[in-house]
Amino acid sequence: MNQSILGSIATDGALLTHAQYTDLVARACPAADYRGKKILLIIPDGTRTAPIGTMFKALFAQLGDVTAAFDILIALGTHPPMPDEAICQRLEITPAEWRSQFAKVRFFNHEWDNPAALRRLGVIPAEEIRALSGGLFAMDVPVDVNARVFDYDEVIIVGPVFPHEVVGMSGGNKYLFPGVGGADILNFFHWLGAVVTNMGIIGNPQTPVRAVVDRAGAMVNVPKKCFALVAKGAGAVGVFAGTPEAAWAAAARLSAEHHIVWKDRSFHTILSCASPMYDELWVGAKAMYKLEPVLADGGELIIYAPHIHEVSIVHGKFIRQVGYHCRDYFLKQWDQFKDLPWGTLAHCTHVFGGGSYENGIEIPRAKVTLATGIPEAVCREINLGYRDWRSIRVEDYANRESEGVLLVPKAGEQLYKRRG
Repeated sequence: MNQSILGSIATDGALLTHAQYTDLVARACPAADYRGKKILLIIPDGTRTAPIGTMFKALFAQLGDVTAAFDILIALGTHPPMPDEAICQRLEITPAEWRSQFAKVRFFNHEWDNPAALRRLGVIPAEEIRALSGGLFAMDVPVDVNARVFDYDEVIIVGPVFPHEVVGMSGGNKYLFPGVGGADILNFFHWLGAVVTNMGIIGNPQTPVRAVVDRAGAMVNVPKKCFALVAKGAGAVGVFAGTPEAAWAAAARLSAEHHIVWKDRSFHTILSCASPMYDELWVGAKAMYKLEPVLADGGELIIYAPHIHEVSIVHGKFIRQVGYHCRDYFLKQWDQFKDLPWGTLAHCTHVFGGGSYENGIEIPRAKVTLATGIPEAVCREINLGYRDWRSIRVEDYANRESEGVLLVPKAGEQLYKRRG
């Protein structure tokens, strides 16, 4: 596999300037190489912080006039589709600018659950899955991808790299799988990650799930380029251009320096304030994943998010059917759950966290409580704790780390880990 870097910019913490973005794009994408070609930009939806608009504008300024097509595909995974207005916001342009200055750009949402929108690339055979998963699984895994990628001369992936609960470090080929992939590969590697556990995966670049994702990415035989960003606030401190594998690997190293917060102790109480960009628990639960490593045994993590009123628009019915539980609750009753979507089961274990299940009794390692707009009856139904968000004064949790109380004002992207 060719794994090369075409160009990179990284700082010691200062935000990149507009000139640095445009210079990197010019070096990585010479306009002469793209004359008359059709280009598809794959970008994340609104649940990832990164200067996607800056990168889009730099790429369009470099390639928009010379390409035959310059389109956008939103890497939704299984998230709900984005309306055109929201895509414009993601690209940091107005609808009027889209209709004029960027009129040639078409928007497409990924359709993970529409077989007609997918193409079967093949199957990763059971013996290879056994090797990639470290012996945890041995099964054939079909690989489907959005068929649109084959309508273009090159796919350019633009997206950030963060610590991630399923794959270890997000980005790179993950914008293909699950970003624009089908249900089979998505469900498989999410459950693989759940079996390894969030605590065993998150923040680690080389994981069994990353191995599966990169193997599936290699099956997409369209020229691919990736701009992997290391975000800081609304900007970035690094951008790496190259193959999805190489650009991701370089960005993952820098992300570990900027997106992991080290603590000297665990905390018995964590108030984790989910970012407003998370509009349902399905994504807002990152406020749990990223804090679990510093949550003490027997402690409580409160997801504080008055703006969240939905468990999940897409997956809510399955979550309410099974509830949130630890991994072993599912594994030790596998015949009861094996036919449900594995990706949903994975999410249920990640939100609940560690625990045990013996003789029909589930014992959580710690407690997860929702202080959201989700009603108390629903919280009880899905096996999570409930607090009325109006009863919480966020400032009461501040500056109490010496007491074992941690306040995280914008949770979901930075990973918290304990030293030692």
